[in-house]
Amino acid sequence: MEEKELQDHIFAYLEKMKGKKKLKEKDIIKKMVADHEGAGVDKASAKGALRAMINVGKIMYSYGGGASSVEIPSEEYLKEKGLI
Repeated sequence: MEEKELQDHIFAYLEKMKGKKKLKEKDIIKKMVADHEGAGVDKASAKGALRAMINVGKIMYSYGGGASSVEIPSEEYLKEKGLI
């Protein structure tokens, strides 16, 4: 599976879970490996796709309640950072 396609799956999963549950990086990686194992997705490729999305600002780390999680940034945050 291409990294771009995997990133689309990660983003869709984050959108689906937004407001329901805070997802840790390892939770997302496990989900992508489990769902796309036959398509050649392993931990390294899932982690690479996730990191690439974080580096460009498509998703971000957040910290609350003593744990870090990964989430889609709000439009307000993106405007503040000049990304949109």
